[in-house]
Amino acid sequence: MACTMSFLRALLRTARMIRHAPQLSAGLPADDAVLLDAPDERLSPALVAAALGEYEPAAKLLATTRDAAEWENRDRYLGRLVTFARHRDSWLADWLAAAPHDPDALLVKAELAVRRAWESPARAEQLRDVAPLITAAAESDPRDPVPWRLALDHARGTHAPHAAFEALWEQAVRRSSHHYGCHVAALQYLSAAWYGSHRECFDFAEQAAEDSLPSSLVQALPVRAAFALLIAGPETQTTSVLEERIDRAADLAIALSATYEPGDPWPAEVRNLLAYVLVVRGRWDEALEQFRLIGPHATSFPWSLVSDDPLGQFLDARDGVRLQVASGMPLRYRADHGGSRGHYA
Repeated sequence: MACTMSFLRALLRTARMIRHAPQLSAGLPADDAVLLDAPDERLSPALVAAALGEYEPAAKLLATTRDAAEWENRDRYLGRLVTFARHRDSWLADWLAAAPHDPDALLVKAELAVRRAWESPARAEQLRDVAPLITAAAESDPRDPVPWRLALDHARGTHAPHAAFEALWEQAVRRSSHHYGCHVAALQYLSAAWYGSHRECFDFAEQAAEDSLPSSLVQALPVRAAFALLIAGPETQTTSVLEERIDRAADLAIALSATYEPGDPWPAEVRNLLAYVLVVRGRWDEALEQFRLIGPHATSFPWSLVSDDPLGQFLDARDGVRLQVASGMPLRYRADHGGSRGHYA
């Protein structure tokens, strides 16, 4: 009898997925409409020009963010320009030749050097060699917190002690007390994978989120702490207290996500991260809602940390969530009006 009941449950689960999965695709872009790390309308021209070997649009974009103190945009655009420069940097070489003391060119040069040093087997030694580049970028515009985010990443890679890291952190928050990138750098330093623990990571993230401004991405720090715990490996022991903190972090990130418009590219990375955490926690309906809010904006993080094919992993996760939600829906249902007209798939 037990075997028969298990077989029937499996049949019903399959029937529900077949019955409901198509209608749950509403609001989800087609697979071929989803783009990985799609640039916004401000960044696109700079990337296109860089591909042609022209640096002027990138220089103008970063200068605009610096003049307007758009530190979050500046950090984000910097990351995307450096990702491009890792493979094609002739435009950057021309920029530095034309304006060797330009604060924006120095920042791109420093970030690129740090990225390349991180990839070296002699990471700590290579990072120490690029320290003067970070200093030059920081001194070129003392208002800018982004070089200090670089300095925090650099300190983590060079095994800086807590006291040295705290000194850099003080300089970073003095320039921008709610800068998301600097907070992420500090969170990574405090993670169990580096120089802290899961509890330290959560403590920092939760306090920072509590102190943050409304709709600030800093409110997503706890869900980043949750992600760090979830990918730490099977040997990591999760207590009921840590699991409660993971779910509270997800709840806070859901509330943050709700303050932005569907399909908004700005919170896309946070929504991708939140979707991953919700999937791992088996919170299927909430995960499906985040995939709808994400729209076409898949991001490399977090999917690239769990797969060599981040876009494929995103699409697989989205399909899996849709099927999980469908399998939990009743096979027979009552129509919204017109009396009882329940039917089967």
